[in-house]
Amino acid sequence: MIDPVRAIRSFNAGRDPERLALKYRAMRQSRFAFLRGSCHLFYDRLPAAKLFTKAPTAWLCGDLHLENFGSYKGDNRLVYFDLNDFDETLLGPVTLDLVRALTSILVGADVLHVSQDEALDLCQSFLDAYTRSLLDGKARWVERETAHGLVRHLLEALQDRARPAFLDTRTLRKGKRRLLRVDGQKALPASDVQREPVTALLAEFAATQPHPEFYTVLDLARRIAGTGSLGVDRYVILVQGNGSPDANYLLDLKQALPSALAGHVATRQPKWATQAHRVVGVQQRMQAVSMAFLHPLQWNQQSYVLRGLQPSEDRVSLDRTQQSMTELEGVIRAMGRLTAWAQLRSSGRGGSATTDELQDFAAGRKWGKNLMAVAQDCARQCTEDWKAFSTAYDAEAFKG
Repeated sequence: MIDPVRAIRSFNAGRDPERLALKYRAMRQSRFAFLRGSCHLFYDRLPAAKLFTKAPTAWLCGDLHLENFGSYKGDNRLVYFDLNDFDETLLGPVTLDLVRALTSILVGADVLHVSQDEALDLCQSFLDAYTRSLLDGKARWVERETAHGLVRHLLEALQDRARPAFLDTRTLRKGKRRLLRVDGQKALPASDVQREPVTALLAEFAATQPHPEFYTVLDLARRIAGTGSLGVDRYVILVQGNGSPDANYLLDLKQALPSALAGHVATRQPKWATQAHRVVGVQQRMQAVSMAFLHPLQWNQQSYVLRGLQPSEDRVSLDRTQQSMTELEGVIRAMGRLTAWAQLRSSGRGGSATTDELQDFAAGRKWGKNLMAVAQDCARQCTEDWKAFSTAYDAEAFKG
């Protein structure tokens, strides 16, 4: 018998209290935010079924939900729309990613402002696009020239986002110098005890790069971002880049922890040098083009993922009150295709199924109906757990 309140407190023990309080507050706001913040509980709750043992093995995002698709600038300087969070990535049955994605649509019905019947239709759209893309067998990608609908609108709008304006939203400009804006919304102050090792780590990394002066640290702060990872050791770093003040760059440094799926898959996993090597290694396999500045770093016994923070990072805002169902379906179908393409792109590597095996799986459509039924059960369970969490939160069980 799982006590959701106890499970959540136990999983998050030891995290930065200030940011952990922000995480709990966010999780209280909606079922969808709760789902995002309790990936571990989702897999603890997942029912035993052949769906999750007999399906072909693939590289998984591990935390596939609506908010883990977005835009970013690749290391080739082009902007893409793709899966963009791989903290929980592992090798496992493809159905694990699918059931979490479908559950996120059902649980997210409130924030999407769609009915449950409409949410089920969106789930079917996701599955249809996913299976058709697997059957096609070709790993494609989404950039501005290949995007459609709301995704294309997003990528076109990003062309107008300039670096100086982006820096102005995250920093305070003082003459030819910038300092990070520590506002309690996107960043919190870092102590000297936190600053020193991070600065040393980046200097160590910079010494291995062609232009080490690019990574000269000008300022750093504790970063506030996401939901599930809030409270994990994470920093936003302002570096010299190509020159102050308007050619400075922002970097994200995030501690890599073991995947929440680790105890839930029987699949034999490759041996990675560190948890950060796992995250970066799989991200490079699954994304069409890797994010700019993506590197695994190690400091003492901890490992971190380094990447760039760019003006081009954004998500499609999904809201039935602002968009038609046809527009929403277009984005959901794009997400289904991207999931399939990521699995095809990484197929046959490190123990994952081949493209032929994935296509055979897609051809057997009975599993889709069964998966939809399980996703509905997961959504109901998530709702119950959120209510229990909310009751405990309101009673200040998570305070301090």
